[in-house]
Amino acid sequence: MCTCDLEPQQTWTNDVWRPEDKAKPAPSDPHPERIYKPEVLLTIEEKINELSEELRALSLDIHAHPELGFEEHYAHDAYTKFMKKHGWNVKEHHHLDTAWEATFEHGQGGRTIGVNSEMDALRGIGHACGHNLIGIAGVAVSLGLRAALEKHNIPGKIVLLGTPAEEGGDGKVILLKKGAYEGMDVCLMQVFCSVSLSSCLALERITVDYSGHTAHAALSPWEGRNALDAAVLGYNNISALRQQLKPTHRVHGIFEGKDWAPNIIPDKARFISYVRAPIRSEMEETVKRVVPCFHAAGMATGCQVDVQTYGQAFDLRQNGALGGEVANIILNKYGSIDYEWGIKSASTDFGNVTYALPSLHPGFSIPTFPDGGNHTRDFAKQATTIEAHKQCLVVSIALAGAGLRVLTDDAFFAEVKKTYEEDEEIKKYKQRL
Repeated sequence: MCTCDLEPQQTWTNDVWRPEDKAKPAPSDPHPERIYKPEVLLTIEEKINELSEELRALSLDIHAHPELGFEEHYAHDAYTKFMKKHGWNVKEHHHLDTAWEATFEHGQGGRTIGVNSEMDALRGIGHACGHNLIGIAGVAVSLGLRAALEKHNIPGKIVLLGTPAEEGGDGKVILLKKGAYEGMDVCLMQVFCSVSLSSCLALERITVDYSGHTAHAALSPWEGRNALDAAVLGYNNISALRQQLKPTHRVHGIFEGKDWAPNIIPDKARFISYVRAPIRSEMEETVKRVVPCFHAAGMATGCQVDVQTYGQAFDLRQNGALGGEVANIILNKYGSIDYEWGIKSASTDFGNVTYALPSLHPGFSIPTFPDGGNHTRDFAKQATTIEAHKQCLVVSIALAGAGLRVLTDDAFFAEVKKTYEEDEEIKKYKQRL
């Protein structure tokens, strides 16, 4: 659980808190006048709290039926049934077999808010990244916004995507390429680690297959070409390279083999490696240094080398204007904001979405045990607690509040677009397309 509470430099602008503001409002001294359209935010809050028991039941149901990426059939059916029950227009098997879309539109001429719900679990340890909570958060944001649109006659459209395979499958990257995010003006979702607006690491997945020649390991080893030795040398080459890598970069991986036996020189070995860095461009430069480590190992052992990359998960380009609005709501009503820790050393396929359109991916914490953070069995257990559920709803309210402002405040939406368009990393990426 992240507990860091930083004090960024701040100034007040138009009664809305921004990261550059000079005075953070204390949670014990709320300033309702600084909340944008507090009566509409109250509608969102009341609706989400009204649905709390339904949302918790859905969360626990998903948690009790963990499914791996691209296999989320139970979750697909549970979420689509839930959204149909609440009167949404639902597309099942949307672009991918376990993806889905639920839409609601009120009035004409309004903007479109995109929202994401993740579904997949981790092999062997279930919902140890809490996607049961992240999933219902997307539902809560969407239902809260709908209540505001209907009660206050606000024109707009909400598009909730059920996105499979965040854990290593890059489901959102696939959906992005298939056009699932087209038409959205902004996209919102949340993950874990205090109430955080930090970024994350960009990621490249690399699989290296070494092919050699079998031989009797004792009788005539000189006849063999040892693919396992090649994989081990590749690993050791990367270990030597780490001294020259920035401390913020990560390279790690595992070996896999087929038909291995102690008395046979292995002719097949696989090394699966992840390369990460704080931003996409730095990650790509590190990949250029890592790949030769694999080829050098093949040359040294006389094995053939096949290097395959499986697409990139970009860093999060958190939209500062959207993030400022979420921070404003949290700081005035609920608690504190972290700008440093969060998931900054992890990765997510939502990073690619933040490069494609103005987006925000705040995090939230849940109580857990020492050394029981994300991707542990302890974390999976804690993802079912009422404390975790309540925190999930709090951040859902704040995220819906940011969506509300996009729908109703032209000047704010112009700032959201400006923030996105002036992001230097996004500009560099788009220049390459």
